[in-house]
Amino acid sequence: MLEVNKELEQYILEHTTQEENVLKELTRETHINVMRPRMLSGHLQGQLLKMLSSMLSPKNILEIGTYTGYSGICLAQGLAEGGKLYTIDINDEIEDFTMSFIEKAELTEKIEFLIGDALEIIPSLDKQWDLVFIDADKRDYLNYYNAVIDNVRSGGFILADDVLWDGKVVEKVEKNDKQTQGIIAFNQFVQEDERVENVIIPLRHGITLIRKK
Repeated sequence: MLEVNKELEQYILEHTTQEENVLKELTRETHINVMRPRMLSGHLQGQLLKMLSSMLSPKNILEIGTYTGYSGICLAQGLAEGGKLYTIDINDEIEDFTMSFIEKAELTEKIEFLIGDALEIIPSLDKQWDLVFIDADKRDYLNYYNAVIDNVRSGGFILADDVLWDGKVVEKVEKNDKQTQGIIAFNQFVQEDERVENVIIPLRHGITLIRKK
């Protein structure tokens, strides 16, 4: 597998559609004002999410893990006419910050931001999902998957972020490392799930594309 060094990464960025101004501002303000800015999707992944969403033209998108809204904004840009993205985050402290950028992106009519425990909120939505993006508590990845899979339409997609987890998935896992254990359990379950087909893309910390048969 090709190792992407800084020079090659810069070349890739220079040959990828330029980041929109609102996303540049969101990235800058997240790094200044919000803890753990490395959780931000960033330009390359954001552009990939936007293009995948645009190819699918989904009516209903579910995002589990909003953070400051970068990935949600990108995904929402590919929605079908009249479509909606439902995004869930447990951290109410970033609600105002995130909503301000959803407003700047002029997506308030397309994005519904929900605060709370995703595993409690998901059943109440009662939607058929065309596209689901999982990027929240790694310990609960398999629980999120099981919570949504029955309501993903045939031919619909689930995208799961951080599935390589800084390479920890192929290292010795400490007994108290519940995050890595959660990712490994999720990856193995998906690989063995005959309802879907899947591929891991080694972009950033790894993203799995899962298609429901």
